[in-house]
Amino acid sequence: MAYIGREPSYGAFEKQSLTADSSTTSFALNYVVGSSSSIMVSVAGVIQEPEVGYNLNGGGANIVFTAAPTTGDTVFVVFLGIARDVGQFLNSGIITAQTELSETTADNDQFLVYDNSAAALRKVQSQYVVGINSRTELAERAASNDEFLIFDTSASAIKKIQASNVVAASVNRTGTGDGSTTTFTVTSGVTVSNVMVFINGVYQRPTTDYTISGTTLTFGTAPASSDRIDVRELPA
Repeated sequence: MAYIGREPSYGAFEKQSLTADSSTTSFALNYVVGSSSSIMVSVAGVIQEPEVGYNLNGGGANIVFTAAPTTGDTVFVVFLGIARDVGQFLNSGIITAQTELSETTADNDQFLVYDNSAAALRKVQSQYVVGINSRTELAERAASNDEFLIFDTSASAIKKIQASNVVAASVNRTGTGDGSTTTFTVTSGVTVSNVMVFINGVYQRPTTDYTISGTTLTFGTAPASSDRIDVRELPA
């Protein structure tokens, strides 16, 4: 099929027929268009001039005729171009030297990313975009006030945590037996798996010579009077 003027690069122009009733002036379009010049409108074989014979409203979703087409008239619209709505992603933002952020992003600043798993554009907060490379790697032991990023399953969110809270410091406790006391206090949360116990320098067997429940370490047999008790709580 031949075209008058430049033919489309691919596909074909879409056509929509409208039913005239001598009173209706506004019709919903099958496609949203960007301007009145993006459609060709014919009423009873007469091509209508944009902004004279008709206008658009509803953001390009409706055509409004200056005068209602007469009942029986053949009325149709040929779509020469269809609007592409990217406002939900980009708003009216245009990247220029004036809009460029020339400083470190704030935690609540946002980037546009393409989520492969959802096959969609998504926004992500700056605080969740972390690039680890040779320039950002910490090649030494973390200081106690350094921070890690972790995923908090209870809150379903990424959070920061100080290194001092990731690995607990070791704790050494000492005591003296009296021949009757079998219980000694330890830190809440420790277990026989991360505690070493000695009586007069002799290693005690976990669960056999002692048990731990809550903050209480209990010996199976009370250490003798004057026995030296050493409890070493290891980092978890």
